[in-house]
Formats: sequence, C-alpha cells, structure tokens
Amino acid sequence: MKIAVIGGTGRIGSQVVRILAAGGHQAVPHSTSSGVDLLTGRGLPEALKGADVAVNLANSPTFDDASPAFFQKTMENMLAAAEAGGVGHAVILSIVGADQVPGLVYYRAKVLQEDILKAGPVPYSVVRATQFFEFVDVVLSWTADDNTVRLPATPVQPVAAAEVAQAVAEVSAGAPLRGTRDVAGPEVFALDELGRITLAARGDQRTVVTDNSAGMFAAVPGNALVAGDGAVIARTSYREWLAR
Repeated sequence: MKIAVIGGTGRIGSQVVRILAAGGHQAVPHSTSSGVDLLTGRGLPEALKGADVAVNLANSPTFDDASPAFFQKTMENMLAAAEAGGVGHAVILSIVGADQVPGLVYYRAKVLQEDILKAGPVPYSVVRATQFFEFVDVVLSWTADDNTVRLPATPVQPVAAAEVAQAVAEVSAGAPLRGTRDVAGPEVFALDELGRITLAARGDQRTVVTDNSAGMFAAVPGNALVAGDGAVIARTSYREWLAR
C-alpha cells in the first residue's frame, strides 16, 4: 500500500513512516522541506497522486487565533488533492477531548479540522491522542520561574509519542474508520502532581504550586482530557518513560 505521510519528518510523522515501512508499506514522507506545502497547496497533487492513503500530521505553527485558518486551509487543500488523486483514505491526528474545551482556540481549530475531514469527499479516520509525555516539560515552562512552577490540578492522561505513532500507523494501514479512535496513556494524573513527579525525576528543586488559574490547561473543564470508554490504552507508564 502506498501511504503519503504529510508532516512525515516530524516527531510523530517520522515514526509513522518507519513503522509503516517496517510493515511492508510504501510510506512516503512529505514536508515543506521536500517541496510539499499544505498551506499553499504547492506539491500536493504530485505527493498524493497514486497514493492509497493520505496521512496529515502537519501542525499549525502557532496555538493562537491564527490556528483555525491554518487547519481550515490545509485540510481543504489536502482533501481537494486527495479526491483528485484518487486517494481512498484520509487520516488525521487530533486531541482527546478537543470538542469539550471551547475555551482554547487551538482545540477549537482541531475540531474544525476534524469537521472538514468528516464532511469531505474522502473516506476518513481520526486518531485522537492525549498529551504527549514529550511535551510535559514545555507545559511546565509556561508558568515557571526560578523558584516555582504554577500548575492547575487538571486531570490528564499522558501518553508516549511512540505509542501514538503506532496507533496512527495501524489506523492508516487499515480500512477507513469513518469515525474516531482515541489513544491514551495508562495513568491519570492531576497536572500539578505530574509536575512534581517530573521535577523530582529531573533533580529540579523548584516547588510546584497548585494554581487552578495558571496556564493553558486551567481552561479545561472536568475530565475533558481523560480518555473515555473504548480508547486504546498504551502500555508505557510515565515513570517508565522518565527512567529511560
């Protein structure tokens, strides 16, 4: 099977390409560096011509008010090229609970991307993942100073990026779901407690202060970022990942 992976050189995309290739598929990575630009459409017809599956892992360069326009334009461009090229399956990666967090513009943008895909002309699959382990340090940095890290007690269920890539690869190599598959880590943490675990593992002496108004995830209601019934639960725990 020929599978075009747009964003195929990034954190998830490069792993998806490697997994698919190991499974005997012709997985072709595409990115702006290889001449494929989802935002302008440059190189898309050539990239998707003859492909059985198009996987869109391109991400907005910002998390602000510009992100909805990015996801709308890139999704429309990809679907037009996929339909013209005879692609039979379109796959995107989104976020568990994105539709439950209207207070975050980036999450609204991801829901917009999903909706455009679902209404489009190509059979589709959506893979939704929880927060990656690899991004926890970034989340902590948003509300940190020299002495403290301020974090809300928002429940999260983080997952290893490698296991998200595995889920995306499996969905991409299968029949279109015409729906959504969630993937999440095996443990639920309060974000402030996750911060304490992370700092301790790093030997970082800063104090985590619980502040339910701090940072982007303060806008998340209830258990919105925790996977529901039917999710694929990954095997690697956060402490196991930290120990590596």
